Amino acid sequence: MDNAMMIGLSRQMTLRRSMDVVANNIANANTAGFKVESLLLENRAAPTAEHADGPSDIQFVNTWGMARDFRQGELAFTGREFDLAIEGEGFFAVEANGNEQYTRDGRFRLDGAGQLVASDGAPVLDADTRGPILIDASAGDIQVIDGGMIMQNGQQIGRIGVFEIANRAEMSKQGNGRYTIPESDDPADAPLAMLEPSVNQGFVEQSNVQSILELTDMMAVMRSYQSVSKFLEQAEDLNKRAIERLGRI
Repeated sequence: MDNAMMIGLSRQMTLRRSMDVVANNIANANTAGFKVESLLLENRAAPTAEHADGPSDIQFVNTWGMARDFRQGELAFTGREFDLAIEGEGFFAVEANGNEQYTRDGRFRLDGAGQLVASDGAPVLDADTRGPILIDASAGDIQVIDGGMIMQNGQQIGRIGVFEIANRAEMSKQGNGRYTIPESDDPADAPLAMLEPSVNQGFVEQSNVQSILELTDMMAVMRSYQSVSKFLEQAEDLNKRAIERLGRI
């Protein structure tokens, strides 16, 4: 395979990945707390096919990583007692599969045991105990005030854990709008910091996906893919004609 074909195919591979990312953004435009993603690319030098003259290296395009835009989405009023939204920085903490996971999705509820849980049943963690939050719903109405304190009959019964993650580049996506972070052996390098958040009760943070922009990106990716496909077809035709002429010599 010659250099032109190799470069074109490497670009097509990254365009297909970009299309997957854009399609996922559009699919999650109505997912609470979802953060829009984009593919990061880099040039990678590689030896050319053997030739008598010309450059010794060619530049391929390669996937470098994934970028996430953590800007806050709009807060939508629901009026539900256990729907919570963070205004500003930070993440809620839940326990899932034996690990702490972090999310901006505050669609919480009480399970049969009186635990405050996420929509899939993962316990929401208390800021002080880092354990489940237990609430007796029959004992009175619940209020969540600034700082994440949970109040019932004028008494604090818990505090919603809201954490700031120092290096968001180290966050690993786990699905369901959740992330994990690597553990630190050195307390001085702790990747988490407690926040005194502004938590809004009866609200849910919406996705920060802007559907019009994502549709525009999708069309741009499609046009680029078509252009590369046409380039590859022309390169193949050129190779065929060159081989035919050599055969006549």
